Amino acid sequence: MNKEQMKERYSRQQNIVPAERLAQCKATVIGVGAIGRQVALQLAAMGISWLELVDFDYVEESNLASQGYLEHDLGRPKVQATADLAQQLNREFKVHEVNDRFRRSVDIGNVVFCGVDKIDVRRLIWESVKDRISFFVDGRMSAEVFRILTACDLASRQHYPTTLFTADEAYAGPCTAKTTIYCANLAAGFMITQFAKWLRNLPIDADIQVNLLSMEMNILKGGDDDGKTS
Repeated sequence: MNKEQMKERYSRQQNIVPAERLAQCKATVIGVGAIGRQVALQLAAMGISWLELVDFDYVEESNLASQGYLEHDLGRPKVQATADLAQQLNREFKVHEVNDRFRRSVDIGNVVFCGVDKIDVRRLIWESVKDRISFFVDGRMSAEVFRILTACDLASRQHYPTTLFTADEAYAGPCTAKTTIYCANLAAGFMITQFAKWLRNLPIDADIQVNLLSMEMNILKGGDDDGKTS
């Protein structure tokens, strides 16, 4: 793709997503389930130049409706299936697949999108990456409620650890009411929105909670919330 084609490709976002700043970002998505898969696809479409996908899981029947995987992906590693679709959206960038659990030794990018489903894993990830990255965002979801936590400055970096409660305190919903594709898509969009604001040096929201059923949204500016959606 030549320069003119590249310019036209991103012409409708050029005043929203700074191309030069985006080019400096290497993005790691940890967990490519419902939220993480959508984050990866949106990053590919918006023009990220380097993307790393980390997940140990394989595509199962239950992932088709809830996570947007394709029928021919059944049995494949999630990182592989997501990487293939991401490169169909954008063949101009590099995708690195890590078909394994997150480990401290993983060579991460400078921005991290966390889409795992266990609070103890989130704690491990945060403790491992907090001193190596510039931007971190964590997406949490249960049925039709999602929470987006962003850490990229002093205040938000201080707030995020206060949300890492113990696994025993996590709310565990019934397995038939945990994930919806529409909630996952919206959560991913909110995560990318925080990333785009950070790219433009705009203030980010450290803690956002949205309830789609009641159509309520709370933007939290401190550590005064005790919501425990895992």
